Amino acid sequence: MRAVMMFEFGGPEVLEVRHVPDPVPGSGQVLVAVEFAGVVFVETQIRGGRGPAAKNRPPLPRTPGNGVGGMIVAVGPDVDPALRGTVVVTPTGGTGGYAEFALAAVGDLVPVPAGLELRDAVALLSDGRTALLVHQQVQVQPGERVLVTAAGGGLGGLLVQLAADAGAHVIGAARGSEKGGLVESLGARHYVDYAQPDWAGQVTEATDGAGVDVVLDGVGGELGTTALSLVRPGGRASIHGMASGTWAEADEDKVTVVGGSVPTPAEARALSIQALALAAEGRLRPVIGQTFPLAEAAAAHRAIETRATTGKTLLVP
Repeated sequence: MRAVMMFEFGGPEVLEVRHVPDPVPGSGQVLVAVEFAGVVFVETQIRGGRGPAAKNRPPLPRTPGNGVGGMIVAVGPDVDPALRGTVVVTPTGGTGGYAEFALAAVGDLVPVPAGLELRDAVALLSDGRTALLVHQQVQVQPGERVLVTAAGGGLGGLLVQLAADAGAHVIGAARGSEKGGLVESLGARHYVDYAQPDWAGQVTEATDGAGVDVVLDGVGGELGTTALSLVRPGGRASIHGMASGTWAEADEDKVTVVGGSVPTPAEARALSIQALALAAEGRLRPVIGQTFPLAEAAAAHRAIETRATTGKTLLVP
């Protein structure tokens, strides 16, 4: 099979497509013929040895990718053979997803509901469960003013939808004026472009000077810290991402930081199932901004790192 391999840490160019032996499922495993593989920002940090990955680098060589969708084509010796032919989405245990075939544990498999496209299910596998977890932990209330950073991304777009569905007044923030129409179509009442120097002032103006009740931050760094400074005294924040490379800093005398707990594998699977069910009902819409052939995995990473993407990015083997 073809698989994306990395033999060293570095820029996107370290991702190479190689021909390697097909994986063989062992005890408790299945083999999935990958139709779509999700690409997430943290995988670019792992590849580059940045962020938390700089202190805990995985062994090399490796094939990146931790979320795929496709048909089960083989099963381990102790696995029900009736699973062959089933279409699923699944994590892969942190590696192996950027390939034509990937191994997955039976306990991680998530069925795709009727009426939901496989590509949408893959887009929701990771981001959907994270969005639901953040939303449940923050407990957005009707009428609250909610600021979502990275609102044009795969996770941010879902958080905008969930907050708007809860009756919140959502302000979406992202880089670039071209993302405004998308973010507003997802339910945001206001859009601010944080490439503009006065973006924080625009948020304050959108709240009539009162500040926001909740910040959902997936960017971190100086931008995330600025977003947290816009929370009214007694407000809440979720700090769930560090696309900038560092976490946002909150004044905890002013802001209550909620969440931060890591779900168990069973809880994560249940959240993914819930996200896919909401999408099948038409209540949650993943935004897939771009797809890349497997051979262009490096280009996919480069596009994500340069903020040239909108919504979710998928690889197509």
